[in-house]
Amino acid sequence: MSTSPAADDYLKTIFHHTEWQDRPITPSVLAAKLRVAPSSVTEMVKKLAAAGLTIHEPYRAVRLTESGLARAVTMTRRHRLIETWLVREFGYTWDEVHDEAEVLEHAVSDRMLDKIDDRLGHPDVDPHGDAIPRPDGTIRRPAFVLLGDADTGHEGRVLRVNDADPLLLRAITACGIDVGTSVTVLPDGLGVDGSPVELPEGAAEAVWLTA
Repeated sequence: MSTSPAADDYLKTIFHHTEWQDRPITPSVLAAKLRVAPSSVTEMVKKLAAAGLTIHEPYRAVRLTESGLARAVTMTRRHRLIETWLVREFGYTWDEVHDEAEVLEHAVSDRMLDKIDDRLGHPDVDPHGDAIPRPDGTIRRPAFVLLGDADTGHEGRVLRVNDADPLLLRAITACGIDVGTSVTVLPDGLGVDGSPVELPEGAAEAVWLTA
């Protein structure tokens, strides 16, 4: 399936929106996430629908077709493997890899991607805890709960941290929190290694824990 980088970005964004919650994405939310004008979204979604990649009716949410989902998953696999590669092999931090991966995901060949996957030992998640789809498109994702929805006293591991805001990622790192960190939900933050940690603003809506 041949698509443009811009089209791929739309498909990935639509897919990512429903990975960790069930609400479908609206054109206005899609425009905000991609930082483009609503008119640009309308034009592109029409093109994607004409190509059989999305389903969209005016004033309703945008959904992926089976073909659109397959392409979105393929590009998501590329992006997350490359992010993992950059962190493990080149010393990037988790707040630095997104933009690099956005470029490289369109440049590497399938053969090179397979070599990267082999080199990394076929990882299940990227540096932010997002699941890396397998070559057949399957995704392994354990039960989860958003930090903001977790009850006080909930104990679990940090499963995933949203990578949309590099500054927030750095602030979370400064708190000693990473994917895999064991935590306890406190009334005003988290308990990490037995000590209370005050979280930066926005963390409650950006951190997912094991359920």
